Amino acid sequence: MGAVGGARVGSLAVISSIGELWDKVFGAQPDPPPWLVLVTGVIALTVVLTRTPWRVGRNAITIAHEGGHALAAVLTGRRLQGIRLHSDTSGLTLSAGRPTGPGMVFTLLAGYLAPSLIGLAGAWLLGGNRITLLLWIAVALLVAMLVMVRNAYGMISLGATAGLVFSVSWFAPPEVQAAFAYAGVWFLLIGGVRPVGELQSMRRGGRMPQSDADQLAWVTHLPALLWVAVFGLVNLFVLVVGAGLLAGPFLNGSRPIF
Repeated sequence: MGAVGGARVGSLAVISSIGELWDKVFGAQPDPPPWLVLVTGVIALTVVLTRTPWRVGRNAITIAHEGGHALAAVLTGRRLQGIRLHSDTSGLTLSAGRPTGPGMVFTLLAGYLAPSLIGLAGAWLLGGNRITLLLWIAVALLVAMLVMVRNAYGMISLGATAGLVFSVSWFAPPEVQAAFAYAGVWFLLIGGVRPVGELQSMRRGGRMPQSDADQLAWVTHLPALLWVAVFGLVNLFVLVVGAGLLAGPFLNGSRPIF
């Protein structure tokens, strides 16, 4: 009876621990104060607009960009061969399959749209106060990318990013988690726009002849400038929608201002 009772107590403890973990990850966190939403947005905008912080932060945009290519390739049935991330914030995703057709178009299109769309998904989760869930999903995606990375810098960059996000999600208090999550989502939404301008600037100077836009032009027989415009317009639209999701509950009065 003692052994059976001990096993039963142990099983209940395990079930209780699983329940606590479930609540921690999938439960809603408290509403963040409105000033936090505003301040994290200003910080993200400042990082995007200033030279050195953007040079560092752009690595996160590159991770999202290459992750978008990789996910699109897998979803369209292409064979993902590997991802490379470089210290100059450039990246490369290789996949095998037909060089033309919808799968190739979708794969090429996904890169410049991915940071903004990931930010939009994050804004939707934050709108429901699923802050820890957002951070854990981010960790899962980073680990999934890590499996496909084929260079040392990429492994270090992804490993460090995943470790940082997990540490915040597991050890940080709710208010720190909220600040980290809001800053990250704002950065993806705002930071997704700037690379499109950089892309066109480099294309104009002849420094990027094999850009995603130029490859799309070759595949679709539509002008590369049209694809640059698509990138920019979609990302600007997503920024507006995402900002509304983040700030809307406070502006329309469904959450208290003070």
